[in-house]
Amino acid sequence: MTTAFITHRDCWQHDMGAHHPECPDRLDAISDRLIAAGLDLYLSYHDAPLVQMEQLLRVHPRAHVEAIESCAPAHGIIHVDPDTAMSPGTWKAILRSAGAGVLATDLVMKGEAAAAFCGIRPPGHHAERARAMGFCFFNNVAVAAMHGIEAWGLSRVAIVDFDVHHGNGTEDIFAGDSRVLMVGTFQHPFYPYSGTENPAPNMCNVPLPAGTRGDGFRQVVTDIWLPRLRAFAPEIIYVSAGFDAHYEDDMASLGLVDADYAWVTQQLKAVAAESAQGRIVSMLEGGYALSALARSAAAHIKVLSDL
Repeated sequence: MTTAFITHRDCWQHDMGAHHPECPDRLDAISDRLIAAGLDLYLSYHDAPLVQMEQLLRVHPRAHVEAIESCAPAHGIIHVDPDTAMSPGTWKAILRSAGAGVLATDLVMKGEAAAAFCGIRPPGHHAERARAMGFCFFNNVAVAAMHGIEAWGLSRVAIVDFDVHHGNGTEDIFAGDSRVLMVGTFQHPFYPYSGTENPAPNMCNVPLPAGTRGDGFRQVVTDIWLPRLRAFAPEIIYVSAGFDAHYEDDMASLGLVDADYAWVTQQLKAVAAESAQGRIVSMLEGGYALSALARSAAAHIKVLSDL
């Protein structure tokens, strides 16, 4: 089976303004790198569907969904918070990004794909249950995980977040939910300045000081993440795949390199093989240095695809 690559041209239509780091060029960079590396030949490409309201309402209250829709401008750009803006193309991009994880879940649960990567924007892991923030409107990985639980009857779902920023939205949604284990690393102290105050038992948050490099990250994964994941024995693994902890990404101050993303993907594949029939759904979050983003995502996808 091939790895599914899920995206949609609508995700290119989301525009937060000139010079904003969360830009359509991010998706172009990943696509171009996959082609240049010859990896595109080994992927099965799928258009992300529009997420259904019932799928969103598993995660977000209707009032939040309707408030975001009502903000969508007919022209120009409006801000829902200082970092997070909407253009005329944003609403459909939001719906495609959330829908991508639903389709990815269905593909891997049906055995039609061994794993899936969702090349989507806007990202989602900062979106709390009833709050858009940090470039995020709806929590894509949470929508996908709840689809696994509600539509597929899963009772042990793992979410792995290696973005440089804490996935505060995902934690807000799943804290205390015994069906979900979330493990994450993030630079601290750093935006959104959360994740360290009395996390729930199902939250395995590991803050990293600025300057941490690959050896420190790998030690955390080996000593903390992997034992927790194996003890939990997930039936599927979701990845909030942010590549902004790369040393070339000047929006943060960690020092990972392409090989670290390949390595952590190998570790997650080993866990998935043990308890989840190999099922992994990975969803793009951050990563703003275009070359580093493209190379790291390609390294991640190459390992997902056993290439």
